[in-house]
Amino acid sequence: MFDLTLGTAQGFLALFFLAAGLPKVIGRGIERWVGFDDLPRGLTIVIGAAEVAAAVGLVGPRLLGHGQWTTPLASIGIAVVSLMASGFHIRNGEWLAALETALWASLAASVAISRWGLLSTGPSVSKNVLVPVLLVLLPGIVVNLVVLTRTTAPSSSGCPAPSPCRRCGSPSKPAGRAPR
Repeated sequence: MFDLTLGTAQGFLALFFLAAGLPKVIGRGIERWVGFDDLPRGLTIVIGAAEVAAAVGLVGPRLLGHGQWTTPLASIGIAVVSLMASGFHIRNGEWLAALETALWASLAASVAISRWGLLSTGPSVSKNVLVPVLLVLLPGIVVNLVVLTRTTAPSSSGCPAPSPCRRCGSPSKPAGRAPR
């Protein structure tokens, strides 16, 4: 049960971050990701490359049969990137997106803790604790993604910036912003 749950979590993380990182690297489809219009292109490419590398680090070792030590490191990297994104969303008042990235960080941290034994022989957290945590986080992320995609509708101007928009001057509300 533990290996199936953990493998599912790793695959879910890898698919999401591969899908999130590739558009940032190649520059196509990036409009789906909030806030990257304000970042320099070079920083966007670095973030995307880190996400793609982490996705490969999560599933590559299982597929290749060696290099398992990269899995907890990739998970830690995803957790850090996700927490930084969460802070970005909080700063912009995008509470649902902040919750989503915090959930991704929690899932990545759970995978890192679960796979930490691949790096060290030190103490670890019991499987009896990690399986329920993973079984709560995975559906929580799916529900949050569904809610986020259903409530994030671009404004008539297509600009997600706060009202009034500094870039286009429209009086629209930002996409994905929860009502106060």
